[in-house]
Amino acid sequence: MSNNFSSVYPSVAYRSEGASVLWGYPPGLSIVDLVPDDMKECIHPHWNKFPPVNPMWHYLLGVIYVILGITSVTGNSLVVHLFAKTRDLRTPANMFVINLALSDLCMMITQFPMFVFNCFNGGAWLFGPLFCELYACTGSIFGLGSICTMAAISYDRYNVIVNGMNGTRMTYGRAGGLILFCWIYAIGWSIPPFVGWGKYIPEGILDSCSFDYLTRDTMTISFTCCLFVFDYCVPLMVIIFCYYHIVRAIVHHEDALRDQAKKMNVSSLRSNADQKSQSSEIRVAKIAMMNITLWVAAWTPYAAICLQGAVGNQDKITPLVTILPALIAKSASIFNPVVYTISHPKYRLALQKALPWFCIHEKEEKEPPQDRREDSQSIATTNTNSSDVTLP
Repeated sequence: MSNNFSSVYPSVAYRSEGASVLWGYPPGLSIVDLVPDDMKECIHPHWNKFPPVNPMWHYLLGVIYVILGITSVTGNSLVVHLFAKTRDLRTPANMFVINLALSDLCMMITQFPMFVFNCFNGGAWLFGPLFCELYACTGSIFGLGSICTMAAISYDRYNVIVNGMNGTRMTYGRAGGLILFCWIYAIGWSIPPFVGWGKYIPEGILDSCSFDYLTRDTMTISFTCCLFVFDYCVPLMVIIFCYYHIVRAIVHHEDALRDQAKKMNVSSLRSNADQKSQSSEIRVAKIAMMNITLWVAAWTPYAAICLQGAVGNQDKITPLVTILPALIAKSASIFNPVVYTISHPKYRLALQKALPWFCIHEKEEKEPPQDRREDSQSIATTNTNSSDVTLP
């Protein structure tokens, strides 16, 4: 029955007759039966035991992805445009922000058109095995490129706030070198499935493709575990290390200033310029931390699913349990422009000038003169020029 249904109506829901009217698929049909014949060899046997999901899910996910795609493409395009156009935003540190926006932009451009097309055309992968591999590979490259860039942003904030004058100054050349490393690292971990270490196959409700984390052979399990360790855990540990020391340095610095002020019987040891510079650097760190926290929250469920598929109980991995974390992970590409739009004055000011109708009312403030006094307890805020007091 399933073979005939698949060949004649490859991905069409039917309406049952009787007292209760239900939309769905005939009893006994497997989700794999709806996949085109040229893709069936690519499907992992794990999915054979699941019936097709309710057709509503395909349309719902398609609509959500359209919203995410438009938001991501528009927002990240604005970030790239404004950072390239606005001189005050073109700093070495902000090269990481531009790279993150480009990575997020490319993620959505390469992912959401095919996914949406599949969702509104029956909910099965319709572009053949080759494009399935390319789809998964580009998703891997830009996803890993984003998390590596997040780690680079964390290091830059650590270098500025914790190391201060003792830290190596971020130049265009050093920023460019770190960005190049991020892309080499991301591409390097995305190529092995083409040469036999791991695979790219359809996943979940079978309208998208990703890493094969279900096959229990040595090559696949080792690749999945290495991905989890080196492309999730290691960057995450770098991020946690950097922000732990950033927070600790800020707390210690504030405590030292308060103690010294009490001894001198004054309210504060900072000049107005120091206070503005200090608040700018701390605000930048908070923005970066917010963006990274959102990114980690978005990708952690999917990383957990992949690890569970490789070494855990696969019975709990259902089509919807897989596709929903994958969708949440892709939504990370919209966090960057949203966070900067609502959080950073210089970006809002540039956006206000570029799009006056956007109802942004940001007051332009002159940069305070740089205080050149060396404070042994400073956390790098009075040691950097105004070009470093921008976005992370």
